[in-house]
Amino acid sequence: MAANTNPALPVSTPLAESNRYGKSTTRTQTDANDSLASENSAIGILLSLKALVQLIFNPIVGNLTAKFGYRLPIVAGTFLLLLSSLVFSVGETYVELLIARAIQGVGSACIGVCGMSLVAQHYPEEDRRSKVMGIILGSIALGVLLGYPFGSILYDLVGKSAPFIILSTVIFLNLGMQLLTMDLSIQPEVTTESDEQQQKWRPLLESKMILAIVVAIWFSTSTMAILEPCLPIWLIQNLHPTKWQLGTVFIPDSVGYFIGTNFFGTFAYKYGQVKISCIALLLVGISSILIPSATTVSQLFLPHFGLGLSIGVIDAALVPLLATFVDATLAQEEQSDTGGGNSMSSYGTVYAIQQTSVSLAYCLAPLLGGELAQTFGFSWLMRIVGFFNICYGPILVYLHQKYNPTTIREKHNELLLRNSGRDSQYKQLYNSIDME
Repeated sequence: MAANTNPALPVSTPLAESNRYGKSTTRTQTDANDSLASENSAIGILLSLKALVQLIFNPIVGNLTAKFGYRLPIVAGTFLLLLSSLVFSVGETYVELLIARAIQGVGSACIGVCGMSLVAQHYPEEDRRSKVMGIILGSIALGVLLGYPFGSILYDLVGKSAPFIILSTVIFLNLGMQLLTMDLSIQPEVTTESDEQQQKWRPLLESKMILAIVVAIWFSTSTMAILEPCLPIWLIQNLHPTKWQLGTVFIPDSVGYFIGTNFFGTFAYKYGQVKISCIALLLVGISSILIPSATTVSQLFLPHFGLGLSIGVIDAALVPLLATFVDATLAQEEQSDTGGGNSMSSYGTVYAIQQTSVSLAYCLAPLLGGELAQTFGFSWLMRIVGFFNICYGPILVYLHQKYNPTTIREKHNELLLRNSGRDSQYKQLYNSIDME
């Protein structure tokens, strides 16, 4: 990388004077690089605060769904996202940005936990559930895909506030649609006193397969969470990209994630969700190792696309599978109860666990990644992360071999279909997607 330092830069007066007195000609650039590297921690804190707050509120929201249902928290989360966008638009100081990120974290916890739970409840069959959840996850990728160029272009042409004002308007319209179309009466997902007394956290946390799935999601997500604060600084130090290149460097992985979530949910269900996830983890590892090998910005396209595609495939395969294992884990307990149990009451719990793993990745990875990048170097950090992803794939397959997917699907799809009759006003959504 040393060959990429000076030739692309004009020789400034401080550099010329240093050379005249026999000192290093790269001193000014080295100081600039050190200044950029020192920003890793500050950027990492700002990026990870949202995840830290979401990490705290995920289990809280998971418990609240038992009393208030899934819809009220979704509306509350949308309102908090609106408030966060407004604070971002007017915020000027670092503290104000931290406050906006914290509000965003609370709103994301409400939407992330309850949104997936609502989908799992209304689409009980695994094939439909996998397809719909893939579309939902793909919408996240679409937001990121549009967000990077949208924010960069408006920031450059108009200013910092412009993208957030437009975003606030869109969120406000979405909030209005929710208030007009959703039934916001309190509809607790726990319907019996025995269920209310028995929290569903323990059996889910004791399920080895649920924990294995959550760890797989955490590993893959941590890779991207490390890249977000560290890659731009590494690029500035080594590849010297233009502003527009720096603003679009994450677009390939967003495109890959969009493709992975939208088109591989049904594919993973057909050929084995865990097997496909193992292959995707291998691709995550290979892509992570290849990223630091790039010598030009254009060479980042393929590893970035591969990284986004593989993470999208993992999410599309494993997030719906969590609902299946909720049914499998709680079925025996419900059969031993007096018949009042309902496994749907635990969707909020399991997706609180899943969102907690994602939040943990985006909380710890930027903080630790920024420090480790300064200690070991960005290249070695990405190689280590890639190695862990590659190694975890076979572990996930080994743990899954103890379960019989066919038996689980036949038994618990029948259980879910018996419970899918309530909330009939939403049944029109059920057949809106043709699986043929």
